Amino acid sequence: MPKFETRRRVAHTARQMYDLVADVERYPQFLPLCKGLRVRSRTPRPDSGGGGDGEVLLAAMEVGYGAIHERFTSRVTLEPAALRILSTYVDGPFERMDNRWTFIDAADAPGHSDVVFYIDYEFKSMILKMLMGSMFDVAFRRFTDAFEKRAKTVYEVA
Repeated sequence: MPKFETRRRVAHTARQMYDLVADVERYPQFLPLCKGLRVRSRTPRPDSGGGGDGEVLLAAMEVGYGAIHERFTSRVTLEPAALRILSTYVDGPFERMDNRWTFIDAADAPGHSDVVFYIDYEFKSMILKMLMGSMFDVAFRRFTDAFEKRAKTVYEVA
């Protein structure tokens, strides 16, 4: 039952980091192991009261390393007012997978924010767990690095 959580201070606002992580279609450009991503549907968030606070995406991601490739589908809930993104597993090689991003402006450092990333997952297959488990652990640990590097590319002018 692997779990991973990290909290990082970054030199970008919470809104900037939220926008970057919410832009799921761009993940294949920079995210470790992500070979492709397709948003199958976008709908307004049902509990937003019709006020336009967020969307729910159904997203299919292909991940791979070497000869191993898997595809899974997640329900991604974008909550811009709360600066939070929740992802729940729908279909694929996992028994379960839930992750959450939270973005908090740093009160003591204007223009900076704390990014909190949490994931809890388990593969259905013991063979897949053995083949991909340690690789996924390393990749998840690199996710925040990848997003921070992407933020520098997108938001910092050379």
